[in-house]
Amino acid sequence: MAEIKFEIVEHLITLSETAKGWTKELNRVSWNGADAKYDIRQWSPDHEKMGRGITLSEEEFATLLKELKNQ
Repeated sequence: MAEIKFEIVEHLITLSETAKGWTKELNRVSWNGADAKYDIRQWSPDHEKMGRGITLSEEEFATLLKELKNQ
């Protein structure tokens, strides 16, 4: 299995934190050198490990924000 490379380009929001220090965050992340996308997932305290998450393009994130505002 190939190694996945990532870079947190911009930290936007910490949504929650577990007792063990893992945080659920909204960040802009570059995966394998690609353009950064919006990303929601749990991260270990040192940001070396991560949980499963969801990645959104600029367009998907804009649609999500628009729909949330209409609620």
